[in-house]
Order: sequence, then C-alpha cells, then structure tokens
Amino acid sequence: MTESSHVDPELQAEQAFLDHAHVRLEQSRSEAVALQTMVEVGKGGTNQARWEREIINENIANRLLELDIGDRSLCFGRIDQTTDAGGGSYHIGRVAVSDTNKDPLIVDWRAPISEAFYRATGRDTQGLVRRRHFISRGRELLGLEDEFFGDAAGSRQATVDGRELRGEGALIAALESSRTGRLSDIVGTIQGEQDEIIRAALPGVLIVQGGPGTGKTVVALHRAAYLLYTHRFPLDGQGVLVVGPNRLFLGYIEQVLPSLGEAGVELSVLPDLVAGIRVQGRDRFGSARIKGDLRMVNVVRRAVRDRQRPLRRDLRVGYGTRYLTLTEQKSAQIIDEAKRRFRTHNAARKFVVSQVFEALANSHPDGPAGTQAVRDSLGNHPDVRFALNWMWPILTPAQLLHDLYGSRHLLKSAGRSLNLEEQRSLHRPWQPDCDASTRMWTVDDVPVLDEANERLGPRPKEKKRPDGSRVSEVRTFGHIVVDEAQDLSPMQLRMLTRRSLNGSMTVVGDIAQSTGAWAHASWDEVLQHLPDRRPPQRRELTVGYRIPGPSMKLASRVLAVAAPELDPPVAVRDEGDEPRFVPVHEADDPGQLIVQVAVEEQRALGQGNIAVIAPTELYDDVIQAFVDQGVEVGRARKQGFDYPITVVPVSLVKGLEVDTAIVVDPGRILADEPQGARSLYVAVTRATKRLVILHGPDLPSFLAPELVPPELGPEH
Repeated sequence: MTESSHVDPELQAEQAFLDHAHVRLEQSRSEAVALQTMVEVGKGGTNQARWEREIINENIANRLLELDIGDRSLCFGRIDQTTDAGGGSYHIGRVAVSDTNKDPLIVDWRAPISEAFYRATGRDTQGLVRRRHFISRGRELLGLEDEFFGDAAGSRQATVDGRELRGEGALIAALESSRTGRLSDIVGTIQGEQDEIIRAALPGVLIVQGGPGTGKTVVALHRAAYLLYTHRFPLDGQGVLVVGPNRLFLGYIEQVLPSLGEAGVELSVLPDLVAGIRVQGRDRFGSARIKGDLRMVNVVRRAVRDRQRPLRRDLRVGYGTRYLTLTEQKSAQIIDEAKRRFRTHNAARKFVVSQVFEALANSHPDGPAGTQAVRDSLGNHPDVRFALNWMWPILTPAQLLHDLYGSRHLLKSAGRSLNLEEQRSLHRPWQPDCDASTRMWTVDDVPVLDEANERLGPRPKEKKRPDGSRVSEVRTFGHIVVDEAQDLSPMQLRMLTRRSLNGSMTVVGDIAQSTGAWAHASWDEVLQHLPDRRPPQRRELTVGYRIPGPSMKLASRVLAVAAPELDPPVAVRDEGDEPRFVPVHEADDPGQLIVQVAVEEQRALGQGNIAVIAPTELYDDVIQAFVDQGVEVGRARKQGFDYPITVVPVSLVKGLEVDTAIVVDPGRILADEPQGARSLYVAVTRATKRLVILHGPDLPSFLAPELVPPELGPEH
C-alpha cells in the first residue's frame, strides 16, 4: 500500500506551501514580539497593573518559545480525508501555524485531528484516503512518500514481523542519520504502538516496557509534551517532572522537550529533589541494598525518636536568689505530649521549648513566676540550652544521618530490624569537626535523607522559595515521567511517589537492563511501591528501530543469558554492518590497541560519534591510553558526548545511543559488574551503525564469533 511519489509538480507545490507556512511562522513571531513591547510600561502603576503585565509577558514568552523551532523541520506530513470523514486536507507539524484569516496552515502534531496521521492502518484507515510523509532538511523538502488507503490503495503496507510501518522511507532516513550526542525528537516518524503510549489516558500509573532501540525514552518525553498540550490546565500549574538515572542522561535528553515547544518541564536526577545536600558517587553493593530497603523507613523513624529524650537527671538552674527545677518525670511528660500532638519533629520544637519554660516558671518556690520573664532570663543559659537540645533538638536530615551513621550505639538502637552485618555496612566514622550540611553523600543516601526530611519537617525560620514554600518542603507534580525505572530501589520509588500529586506517572524501562543493586525481575516488583489509586496501565514496545539486524542478533545471544524469559525487540533494519571482533593478544598493548581501533572506526564512520564503553574500573585507564597516544577524547562523566570519541563507563551508558560502540573487555564486564550479563547486554545495544567487541582470551562463549550463523559472513 506504499507508493513513493517524487513528481516534480507535487514536490514544488508542497515546497511552496511550506515556504508560505514559514513566512506566517515568522510573522507570528513578530506579532508576539510586538505584543511584548505594547505591555512594557515605566515604573509605578498599581499592583493589579503590574501583575497583569507579568502574566501577559509570561504568556508571550511561552508563545515565542513555542514558535522557535530553530533549524528543525516545521512540517513533516499531511493527511487527506475521505468525503465521509469531512474531505479535509491537513498538514501536520511541530507547532500550529495559521494564515492571516486564522485558518490553520499547520496543525500541531498533538491535536486530535493529527491522531490519524500516526494511527491509520490498512485495516483501520481512520477516515484517510492518503497519508503523505515529508523527507526534509530544515526548510528544504527533499522528497515525498505517500500511503493510500481504501479504494485508492496500491501496493501493500510495509511491515516488520506483521506490524505496519508508517512512513518507512522517512523513518529509515531518520534512523540512519548520524548521532549528534543529543537525543532527537521523533515527532515526524512516530509509529502506531508508540503513539498509543503517547496519547494514553492521563490518570494513574502507565508502565512501559521497551527493549533497546524501541524508543521508550523519546516516547516518554513526547508523552510529557502531549499531556501538557492536552491537559494544559491543570498540568501547567501543577508541573511535570522528568526523572533520569544520571546527569549524563539528562544532558543527552535535554533538547527533546524544547524542540517540541515545552521548556517548562523540570528535568532532574533524584539528588536534585532533596534540598541542601551534596551528592557524589554510589555505595558498594551491600550498603546500596540496605539503603534502598524499606526497612530504612523504620530505621529513620526510630532514629528520630531516639533524639526525642527525657532528661537523665533533674535540671536545676538559678533564678535570682532562687532555683528553678525541671524534673526527669516532667521532661518525660513533655516529650510524650509532643509526640502525640505533632506529625513532624521540628514542628514540635516550639511546643517543647514553651513547655520547658512553663515548667521552670511553675517550679518557683514562692509560687509560679512569669513564663516570659523566666524565658527572657534563662533563654541563653547553657544548662537550659543543653537540656532543650538533649530533649528535642532542631535537626536537618543531614545532621540526623551524620549522627546515626557515625554512632554504632545509635545504629544498634534505630536499626533493630537490621542484622549486625547490615548495621556495620551503614557505619561511617563520625567526624566531630565535620559540618553535616557540607558532607558529601552518595546517590544511595538520597532516599534515606528524603525519608528523614519527611519525618523531621521544615525547621523554624527556614528559607522560603519565591512561591512561599519552605526549602525542605516536598514539591509535588501533576505528572511524573521516570526513565530507567527498573533499577530504582523501593526507597527511591517511595521518594518519587511522595512527589506525585495525584498518582499520575509514566514509568519506562527494560527489565533486561536491570543492572543496579536493586535490579528488579518484573514490573510487579516496581508497582508495589508506586501510587495505586487506579489500576495501572501496561504497554510494551516491541519493535527495535535503532539497532541494525546483525547487532541485534548478537545482542539476542546476550539476552538469552541475561534475561532468558524476555524476547528481544524485532529489528526494523535487517541489514547493517556485522559486529567486528578484535582480539587482544598477549604481546599487544591493550591501551594502544583500544586507541588504534577507535581511530580506525572514526575513519570508517566519517560523520557521527563513537563511544568506547569500558568496564567501570578501567574507565580512567582507558582515558589515560588516549592521552598517552595524543588522541583527543571526551570524558563522559564530565563532558557528555561533545567529542567525536568519548570514553564512557558501562555503568553510565544505559539509555544512550551512539553511531559506533566499542565494547572493551566484555569478559571483565561480565565478571566485575553486579549484574554482569545485563550490563553487557546494555553495552552491545548502544550502536546505531557499528559494533566492535575488543576482547581478550576470556571472551564469553555466547559471544564467540564462530557462533554467528554462516550467512552473517565468513570473516566472522
């Protein structure tokens, strides 16, 4: 049913239409800028006038942002309806553009009328007689690709394993373009199963399972843009949050939403969600397991209770010629009453202080003294201050955990649900001169700090945000997108659930790529810790768009070891370069060989980027090899993928895509990483064009070149 049309008059007519649409786009931008100058006024005016001006300026700024498409193609297709469906013809594009009469020239891809562009099939035409795909470079229209439906249908629709492809030519052209080190949107080539996820209903939790190259990340981001368009109210006010696994990943995806006209979405890693902490690195496997365990909820709860203590002996302080006393018994009554009255620890401090001074005033031998007078007189008395800080100290999450981790006694008391070895794994020597607020924490500490923040609550006189909320108060969001969720611990998932305003979340990942300390075996394990106000929706992406067929066949052998219960994605592209195996012999200098292979691959690739994926422990050594050879190389941990050749540890490469991947020492990846087979599966599924395996004599048997079927080539 696919028919390619390259007739010059058609191409010229569409090019002329697009040129006109671009003119109107620029005119719309000019109109928005003119509006901006109209609302600019001098100093003064009423509060109402200033508020209205700010609102108008904000709306104009948002509109200018929507209309700024840079060098991206404005329009990527057109649909022609049957007479019964209305007989209209609509051009589908990145943003809506209208003519001078306000009639639509370009329809926003998220509008309801655009759904047919992505959903129509031979069996369900969605009222279309034709769907036209544009193959463009910026403003230049390079080609047209038509699909006809119903009586006008010609040849059979292109399929992959029985699944129909939309705009095969435009899709393949996009897939074969060189990577830039940044994820690109797929708004012009969204496929049917992807569109169903993007336009799924807002409420509840949506779980998306997708293997390598199925587009789960970019689909989730397009879903965020779609939901903001469709549910502008209330999501514009409630906010949309996208959570990624690390900062390298955030840098990789940061351009997608702005390219779709949505720059107001907050992109974060988990540490960004807890104020006032510094985070670097991760814990070892054992410690990470404990800190991610839900038993830490009770550990934190008991740690807070252990800091709410009655006096160990009576407090007796001089007041004029008399002595005032706070007995142990009375201090215990104050503590018990504060526990009953207040949900958070810091909120009760004011009550405890007032009760202590009231008890001291009431203990005057000559009858009750004035509470305020006693407070004014003894407020800075060292014994009183010590007593208050003993009974009910003001605490930050960092202070609480700094003291907890630094004391075996406190760990034993709070960690009753942990065995001795687990308690020891949490212990870190207490540093008396260390400022807890500047202490460096790990990623695995973050959900524990967040739990502590929930128990402690805001501190008195804590700084406020511009919206009036306290810095430590948890901000909630109307919708949360979570990527690479298969590795999140129960404590991390609990942390995200706490930030969900109404239980609306899109959670994406691949169980086969679970590589962390809390690698999950199924999505049921993840769902146990997510909002359950509504039954969850589940979707699966089954078609692999990124990975060439030969590389996917190799990856399937790794998957059979890493997660034998899962099926690999079906590759769209059967053809492609065969994986290249480069042995490292005993006489070779491994570092020199790595650099040599990278330079060879750069020469063979031409345009595009190369990732040298190294075992985590060899990351620095591999970088040093490039430095020694005088070859410029990027460091993924610092520079992302801004260089043609970048060294990246296997622990950070998940979710990324490159033109060429050079996997260094798969045997060591298999042996050293906590989930070795799954980490290797991640490594061999990053490349869109070329895959190189640089290995020693310990090459895993399931990767051995002789296992490659004969039709893949005699050289392998």
